[in-house]
Amino acid sequence: MATIVSPPHFSPVEDAENIKKACQGWGTDEKAIISILGHRNLFQRKLIRQAYQEIYHEDLIHQLKSELSGDFEKAICLWVLDPPERDALLANLALQKPVPDCKVLVEITCMRSPEDLLATRRAYRCLYKRSLEEDLAFPYYRRHQEATASAYKYDGEEIDETLAHSEAAILHDEILGKAVDHEETIRVISTRSSVQLCAILNRYKDIYGRSFTKDILSHPTNEYLSALRAAIRCIKNPNRYYAKVLRNAINTVGTDEDALTRVIVTRAEKDLKKITELYHKRNNESLDQAIAKETSRDYKAFLLALLGHGGI
Repeated sequence: MATIVSPPHFSPVEDAENIKKACQGWGTDEKAIISILGHRNLFQRKLIRQAYQEIYHEDLIHQLKSELSGDFEKAICLWVLDPPERDALLANLALQKPVPDCKVLVEITCMRSPEDLLATRRAYRCLYKRSLEEDLAFPYYRRHQEATASAYKYDGEEIDETLAHSEAAILHDEILGKAVDHEETIRVISTRSSVQLCAILNRYKDIYGRSFTKDILSHPTNEYLSALRAAIRCIKNPNRYYAKVLRNAINTVGTDEDALTRVIVTRAEKDLKKITELYHKRNNESLDQAIAKETSRDYKAFLLALLGHGGI
């Protein structure tokens, strides 16, 4: 369930004009910008961006980048982007880091629908003049992410129990057999639907008495296995995975604003309400309280708006 609160009726032209007004004069009226964009859904934001372009012959994103700064600017620009553009940008930023952020890549390649992932691949190619698959292809430990990004998975609810049994055995033999390349593991993780993969992992535990992720820990830790564990956790229980990402982002020294922003912005219109409920249950503190304590000023106000605070 989403947390974003948006009005049933609005005027994209009026919103575009009010955002322009907030950006004029001696100082930017950040509160006015938050009161508009922090309470508009994807369809409404798209219309506002179109109206802004038509009226002022300027991309709204460029205007916001020139007027705002810091974590607030990053968060609100991510929010205004269409989801495929946003995911393409997040993937590229993750890949540009000295140590690529496998969690970002896992979330994009494992948690998007086949159509959404295809749209992200198109946006990535348009923005960066190369394919996402190319950038994921090297080094070896990102091969399962490359394979997942390239696949067009079945997205239904059908489960093949016979296949689940046989592929649980394949995973077991390859992981505990200390296979070097894990070709079959990569094939299973990258091609099976989320519900089928959950069935495989459940059957694995039923047969062998341990979870697949625990057996992965029998190997020396490396980047590939860390990414593989993250992918399994993300697919098997997305809400718990995201709640843990939020907890780690908030509890780290100095707060990991990039991770905090990413989860709230990408999940606010999907399942953030369930994630926040689980966060509260596991941490004895609401996400709202944690954000109010660990962030400040316009960045704090914007994140809280996406969590459903403030009027519309």
